[in-house]
Amino acid sequence: MKPIAKHLSAACHPRVLATGLLATAMAAQAETTVQIYGIVDTGIQVQNKTAGSNDGRVSMNTSNLRQSVWGLRGSEDLGNGLKAFFNLESHIAVDTGGLFGDGQGESPLFRRQANVGLSGSWGSITLGRQYGPALLAHVATEPRAFKEQFSSLYTWAYNQLESINGGGANNTNDDVGIFMKNAIQYRGSYGPVTGGILYALGEQAGDTSANSILALGLTYTGPVTLSFSHEYMKDANTGEKVVEHTGLGAAVSLGDWAFKGNFHRSDNSAEDGSRVSKVDVLGLGVDWKWNPNNMVTVAYYDARDKENRSNHTKNLVIGNETYLSKRTTLYATLAVVDADTGATGTQALRTSIVNDASFRAGSTTSFFNFGIHHNF
Repeated sequence: MKPIAKHLSAACHPRVLATGLLATAMAAQAETTVQIYGIVDTGIQVQNKTAGSNDGRVSMNTSNLRQSVWGLRGSEDLGNGLKAFFNLESHIAVDTGGLFGDGQGESPLFRRQANVGLSGSWGSITLGRQYGPALLAHVATEPRAFKEQFSSLYTWAYNQLESINGGGANNTNDDVGIFMKNAIQYRGSYGPVTGGILYALGEQAGDTSANSILALGLTYTGPVTLSFSHEYMKDANTGEKVVEHTGLGAAVSLGDWAFKGNFHRSDNSAEDGSRVSKVDVLGLGVDWKWNPNNMVTVAYYDARDKENRSNHTKNLVIGNETYLSKRTTLYATLAVVDADTGATGTQALRTSIVNDASFRAGSTTSFFNFGIHHNF
């Protein structure tokens, strides 16, 4: 007993305990990573007309190439190929310093991501607020890779924003069809196919289906890139499908050139299930990397609401990005929007590739923006 008591006594010496705790803390730190990251993007936009007026406007626009964000992410190696991870990501407006609202009257600090999960060779499971798999499936096939301005990101988003459909429908888990609340998502890769499936819990008493979201996105990466997505959202009160959205895309790279095509259809319904809008958006584009530090993109978008034939826009976009470094880009973009007479008011949002739909209906509006994009 004496030798054991002697060893215990030595082990409990304050200096030995401090050394042991320090070693344990250092080992834990070595297995855990936490990173702060972000994007800061803003520029000047000039347009020759505005909605309902022939008057032009000059404005400062945040997030022209990519969203301006800051966030925290981290992971811990749990051994045997298993990792725990978390994501906290905030959406900011560089022009004002404020937070972006979610379209339902709230401006959450971590609007884009607030989640935790586990990953391994089998894929990953994520719980919490997160990106939906449908949009992620088409990033490589959308003509402008869903840039924050002048792409089909806005026709995608506005056609899945419940508060604008005019029918009183509501799904509180939906944030413009891009970010999902109360969600569980599995993501994995099987050979050349990568994808995810997500379910957002409705949390409604007496009806587990009401207010829920189901979303699927798949991408095949080979000589040709192919993408597919489908998602639907149910009303919180009636359980009717109030949004149903499907997308298809393809892309192929040939040297310094990349050709892309993407199509998505959005069906919006009132809370009783009656159709409010049916919007088809076709996008075609080409990237040309004309030297190591510059890339030109030319894209064309046709967006029309089949429930309101006069709500139709035809859009031509030409942009150049100059890469000053891996972290800093200068950009300049020209967009021309030819809008029919029905593309006005909230209806205009459904067929708009412009973030605020500030083009004039029944006319042609030109936009030019230039700015700086920096990531850290």
